[in-house]
Amino acid sequence: MKFATFDELGVLSGRYDSDIHAVIPQQAIELSDAVFLATRTERDGVWTLEDGVVAKRPFPVEAPDYPGLFAAQRFAREACGITVDGLAIETTRDSQALISSTGLSAMLDPEYRCNFKTLGGFVEIDAAQILVIAKAIRGHVQACFDRESTLLKALETGTYKDEMLNEGWPDSALKASTANLQ
Repeated sequence: MKFATFDELGVLSGRYDSDIHAVIPQQAIELSDAVFLATRTERDGVWTLEDGVVAKRPFPVEAPDYPGLFAAQRFAREACGITVDGLAIETTRDSQALISSTGLSAMLDPEYRCNFKTLGGFVEIDAAQILVIAKAIRGHVQACFDRESTLLKALETGTYKDEMLNEGWPDSALKASTANLQ
């Protein structure tokens, strides 16, 4: 004879075969050979006891943390870098802060020049170039936040589809130039 025990939530907690086990727990429920075998071989659900009936229920599905996924995707896209007038520019949070302060110097002193480290190495740039880079980075970062906002709105309205997570983000090789930023 075959038996099973279930925990306080009704979830299978033990299996017993009287041919093997000398002691069968008193609260054990007798199972047919077919159900006993199924509890051992069918692992695509949770075996439960509900109202005296042993049945397999699907595994519970936890809803993804979509706002967290959207924010993580935005952060990754935000920090992936852009190309401005042929210069590969880092867009991490630290880089954003550095170019912002450099941009302030450029605004205060139109003659300002500095050695600026791009992903390809150092280049000397002037105030006008600094402002173009700062505007391009700000535009890129804002586009990332705008995309995250769009995804959140789609989630709220029930129109979000999983494929949208990888669509619509600004191009990491965004080409910005003096002409289209002024």
